[in-house]
Amino acid sequence: MLLTDFDLNSIQDIQQARECIVRLLNLIENLELDNRELRELVQRLRDEINHLKGEQGKPKIEPNKKQQTSSSKHSSEQERCKPKQWKKGSKKDAVGVDEVRVLEVAPEQLPEDAQFKGYVDVVVQDLKIRTHNILFRKEKYHSASEGKIYLAELPRGYEGQFGPGIKALAIVLHFGSNMTEPKMLDFFHDAGVHISAGQLSNFLIKNQAAFHAEKDAVYEAGLRSSPWQHIDDTAVRVNGQNQYCHIVCNPLYTAYFTMEKKNRLTVIDVLRSGKERLFRLNEEAFSLLAIFNLPAKVMRPLRYFPQDEELREAEFLALLEEHLPDLGPRQREQVLDAAAVAAYHAQLEFPIVRLVICDDAPQFKLVTEELALCWIHDGRHYKKLIPCVAYHRQLLDAFSKRYWNFYDQLLAYRENPTPEDRSRLEEEFDELFSTVTGYEALDERIAKTKAKKWFLLMVLDHPEIPLHNNPAELGARMRVRQRDVSFATYTEDGTKASDTFTTLVATAKKLGVSFYEYIYDRVSGAHEMPSLAELITEKAKELQLGASWYPPP
Repeated sequence: MLLTDFDLNSIQDIQQARECIVRLLNLIENLELDNRELRELVQRLRDEINHLKGEQGKPKIEPNKKQQTSSSKHSSEQERCKPKQWKKGSKKDAVGVDEVRVLEVAPEQLPEDAQFKGYVDVVVQDLKIRTHNILFRKEKYHSASEGKIYLAELPRGYEGQFGPGIKALAIVLHFGSNMTEPKMLDFFHDAGVHISAGQLSNFLIKNQAAFHAEKDAVYEAGLRSSPWQHIDDTAVRVNGQNQYCHIVCNPLYTAYFTMEKKNRLTVIDVLRSGKERLFRLNEEAFSLLAIFNLPAKVMRPLRYFPQDEELREAEFLALLEEHLPDLGPRQREQVLDAAAVAAYHAQLEFPIVRLVICDDAPQFKLVTEELALCWIHDGRHYKKLIPCVAYHRQLLDAFSKRYWNFYDQLLAYRENPTPEDRSRLEEEFDELFSTVTGYEALDERIAKTKAKKWFLLMVLDHPEIPLHNNPAELGARMRVRQRDVSFATYTEDGTKASDTFTTLVATAKKLGVSFYEYIYDRVSGAHEMPSLAELITEKAKELQLGASWYPPP
């Protein structure tokens, strides 16, 4: 199509020649992109044909690291992160001493004039892994008059013939260190512990109501700690079915929720910690339906539903079935989304998130009052451009430098926000993302970034929020590591335990709490350590993560 009106004889001056060259270069890029996609499609079809014949497809062999090119790296960490000077810190202050031994010099080695000059301290770290089996002799009494036996009780944490040390270590090794159950079984057997695979599995997933309650408390405290949250999701397998693990976090905690779907209703379920779904038709709901462009013939009957009242899911679905039985799947989803969002914002029993930091996935939009997009996700789209023309590579490199220079200015603004800088950065954004290079793929990407202006510049209104969604991505990576090691969960108890203990692992790390000591404290029944929820609440007062929402009087 680019060459249909091309006439070599019509070129009269340099400007026309330049326009022709630009069009030809873009044609080359488009043809190269089509060719690359077609080669990949042909290879996939060849592999499928081979599989149908009972043969093997082309093996997927990753190239050596030194042969990787920039075209295969879509991460923006190199541009985002600034190198820091490495400095080795001392570990002596952090290492506790459990035993002191005095080492003497053999007298026969000393000359007669040797004088004692004190000691040279050397701290050596070591670890002992051995059994500590206890024989409990429980007193037993019989009352003939009552016909009743009185038996002394085991201490807390020793129920089931295994002590709190084994129970806590099993949880820590599996959920904290990603050790598989078979390898944990080998470890315990090598240490002299006689335990079955079924009993080990029970330690991990059964009778964990107390820890589930702690996870719920952590999540509620985390939501109350700031009006903004990071959110993301990643694929997981549950009993052979594809599901999604949703991650919600801020600097004080990380929480995990495994759900069957990742649509907008599920996101609201996650933000409400899985509480019963509620729906409400009010002006906010009808405003959202207008954004969805729902036709008047659908909007009109909704006005006759109970207005500004909380409706349970069964009640709301019954009303839809009665008054709008022919509603299509897409419109039905939009009605449910709008009513669920309105109910979420109107409810008072659970903290309401004011802003989420996320990628550009549609299910996160319209759930909260405000939304901030991740600059790192946006930057990846530029990294995915693979120009084959050298001139286009120069244009892309030049624009990328300007892109990340603007990012650095936003970082500086976060440290010292002023009204003057706010106005200047708005203008610079418009100027930067109005750039036209002549490289069509790059210009299309620039225009798409400009369309997201206020989502990317939300930091100008709320300087305390990060410019990226890396905390949620790192949280997702933690779950991906578990998936790589254990592949999937198979029961509801196992899935729930995975969500709970992964939440506690990640939160304890953020709060600087030893996960093993915390688990041992709870399993042993000591409860001497403060709850993670209490620590979140205390630290939130120091950090003031919602300063722009709640300015000081």
